[in-house]
Amino acid sequence: MKLQKVFWWNGALAVAMLLVSATPPAYAQGGPSNSPAAAAVDKPYLVEWVYKVKWGYADEFWEIFKKYQIATLNREKALGYVTSYTVYRPGLHTGEDTRWEYRVVITYKNQASSSHGAEIEKELFPDRDTQKREENRRWQITEAHYDLPIHVIDPDGDGSE
Repeated sequence: MKLQKVFWWNGALAVAMLLVSATPPAYAQGGPSNSPAAAAVDKPYLVEWVYKVKWGYADEFWEIFKKYQIATLNREKALGYVTSYTVYRPGLHTGEDTRWEYRVVITYKNQASSSHGAEIEKELFPDRDTQKREENRRWQITEAHYDLPIHVIDPDGDGSE
């Protein structure tokens, strides 16, 4: 549990710093609509995926990840569900308690758009047995992972979205 809290703090802080400077003012102030419900539907939905891989397996992890996850994200982007994503790899090393190999920050068109991954995978990878076997291998060599929804806030506001 301590490891997850450290990951969350480092990831949230880094991503929040990046996103605050990159967020269009209309969304930082709650969106272009006056209705909170309408704003939530139209508002971009940000998620960070973080992976810590067993020592010596980062290349194998990346090949499997690229084959399935990156291909799925690319297809979601082509269909308009994902507006952008960025993959990060650290430039220096850290202590074991804060080490990570890959971070992916994804901007979905809205929260509903984030739920299409499974149907896209079925479309892209009809050989479900091979995909399952290879993805299971990726999880075998993963030491830690989390998905963190990120909420953009107005830095001059009250701390809420």
